[in-house]
Amino acid sequence: MSAETLKSQLPVAAFGRVAVLFGGKSAEREVSLKSGNAVLSALQSAGVDAFGIDVGDDFLARLSNEKIDRAFIVLHGRGGEDGSMQGLLECAGIPYTGSGILASALAMDKLRTKQVWQSLGLSTPRHAVLSSADDCRRAADELGFPLIVKPAHEGSSIGMAKVGDVDSLIAAWQDAACYDSQVLVEQWIQGPEFTIAMLRGEVLPPIALGTPHSFYDYDAKYLANDTQYRVPCGLSADKEAELKALTARACEAVGTQGWARADVMQDTDGRFWLLEVNTVPGMTDHSLVPMAAQAAGLDFQQLVLAILADSVEARG
Repeated sequence: MSAETLKSQLPVAAFGRVAVLFGGKSAEREVSLKSGNAVLSALQSAGVDAFGIDVGDDFLARLSNEKIDRAFIVLHGRGGEDGSMQGLLECAGIPYTGSGILASALAMDKLRTKQVWQSLGLSTPRHAVLSSADDCRRAADELGFPLIVKPAHEGSSIGMAKVGDVDSLIAAWQDAACYDSQVLVEQWIQGPEFTIAMLRGEVLPPIALGTPHSFYDYDAKYLANDTQYRVPCGLSADKEAELKALTARACEAVGTQGWARADVMQDTDGRFWLLEVNTVPGMTDHSLVPMAAQAAGLDFQQLVLAILADSVEARG
């Protein structure tokens, strides 16, 4: 699909009055504030009648009192990316951007996303669920080291840690459990990491990631100036096509809509391994979906208008 086809062909008046929902109460609040303000500024610059709502305790009152024709969801993490906001907007009869209730809830749950992929024969790293120190010891015996520990329902690498021994694994589990009652540990895949965005059913150019950190953590994502992004990603044409096809299958399995971003590792044998899918990816100056869109020929304003246009086509 060409950049012209991805772009919105709708007049801005077709969107009506758009509420940009950002902030919220999740652990990713600060990132969401940056993403939301960037989206709001781009929409207003394009002439869209858009205003922002920092989603807090007064949100239901704002929903009742404000005239809202459409919502642009830029809430990262729980409360915005997990199906709950999507369900509330469905009940209120307000069209919104991005994935629906089921896909949002599924993608937010890393364990169940992996189970869906495994059922379809899609490669994802071996894993275990941690609930105790004994679980940590069993996982170490079964999976070996190094390992990566993750809260099952967080994003932005919050609560994640790479570990190389049992004591570090137990400590990382205890830390991750502060963020989430369900903690995963995954086999570490040694090799390059890629992130691949989907927009309106099309796979955008993959981005290869590089960081001097032990993995692509919160600091590397949002704060560091030494993170490396490579577009084109450096893969052969055949391997890039394989990666894009895998991403499309992974997102289709989850049921994503409008826009999304998948994270994938490649091991030393060249095999790809699915890590997770984000249904409300970051939209900050360090974010990857805007970078991929730019490589496809869309600037930031054209990207947000395309996402908004998809909500019209999907939900009226």
